[in-house]
Amino acid sequence: MNKNRTGLKSLLEILMVSTRLGLTSFGGPVAHLGYFHDEYVRRRKWMDEKTYADLVALCQFLPGPASSQVGIGIGVMRAGVAGGIMAFLGFTLPSVIALIIFAILLQGINPAEAGWIHGLKIVAVAVVAHAVLGMAQKLVPDLPRKTLALFAIIATLLWQTAITQIAVILISGFIGFLLYKKHADNKEARMEFPISKGFAIGCLVLFFALLIILPILRELTALDWVALFDSFYRSGSLVFGGGHVVLPLLEREFVPTGWISEEAFLAGYGAAQAVPGPLFTFAAYLGAVMNGWQGGLLAAAAIFLPAFLLIVGTLPFWDTLRSNPKIKGALMGVNAAVVGILIAAFYHPIWTSSILEPADFAFAAILFSMLVYWKLPPWIIVVTGAIGGTILGSIV
Repeated sequence: MNKNRTGLKSLLEILMVSTRLGLTSFGGPVAHLGYFHDEYVRRRKWMDEKTYADLVALCQFLPGPASSQVGIGIGVMRAGVAGGIMAFLGFTLPSVIALIIFAILLQGINPAEAGWIHGLKIVAVAVVAHAVLGMAQKLVPDLPRKTLALFAIIATLLWQTAITQIAVILISGFIGFLLYKKHADNKEARMEFPISKGFAIGCLVLFFALLIILPILRELTALDWVALFDSFYRSGSLVFGGGHVVLPLLEREFVPTGWISEEAFLAGYGAAQAVPGPLFTFAAYLGAVMNGWQGGLLAAAAIFLPAFLLIVGTLPFWDTLRSNPKIKGALMGVNAAVVGILIAAFYHPIWTSSILEPADFAFAAILFSMLVYWKLPPWIIVVTGAIGGTILGSIV
């Protein structure tokens, strides 16, 4: 692996490469990791195969968007913290800008009356169904984890609060710790990262401090921008499983409180499938709908900040963490709960708000087949959904 370089030339190189990835990486987090591997490992040889695999493993264990955290980690390993920032900006800003523009264009439209928006909601049905199947096959292969997923479904649907989801994750993690604490593979090679442990600890302290301080500031100040930052930061801090799982957290933060309508929420979620880059940039759309482009940038910064603090804060300690079988067991339980939370979100609000007629279900089946069996690019699925929704709206 090449030596780390922190000069301006290296930072500009990281920004240019990550921006190109941010403009072309369609297909979700798994596809993003494939793009990263091709660009950073095969073509540029910034790291070897084993180092990349170990970095991916770490990011799968942390809450937040795994592909974004891998990109940040690669930038950090290449050029320190500044390199991580460049990698994050390049990969994320293209979709942030695209979704803010979409939110601005959506103003003045009644989402309930726009057929193409209903089509985007049906796209969300197909995309989340695909995510459910893929994650279930990988993360709940045995009976104990299937049972944990069922527990998460029931609890999340019957008690629809953010606290419920946190409790489900904690309980499932504890059960996973008890069941799988001896289920481990400790053959990983050592990795080195250009971050001091002191700086890493500072990032972790800031991560937890913001979780405590932001809700207090929200109550004391009653400022909209503080409330906005707190909601998105908390959502970004508590999500295990990637962008699709952040949906129920964000929906319950903003729809019941009246900050955004359910129709506009799901329309933006469908639009987020059309742009490359991480799905967490959906937050930029929500922020822009509520408070213009400034709100969009604030929301994007808030939801990604926990991911940045966690990856930078844990990199120097990863060798110790990943060799601990108890931690691995707890994470196996957490991942099973994530599948259950995702299934609950698939039912409500996605299914209940999108599949209203037999024709909607038929169209969702077509979109699902296009995505899963015909393996068409996501942007084609989105365009088809918008056109099909317009046609269905004119017929019904």
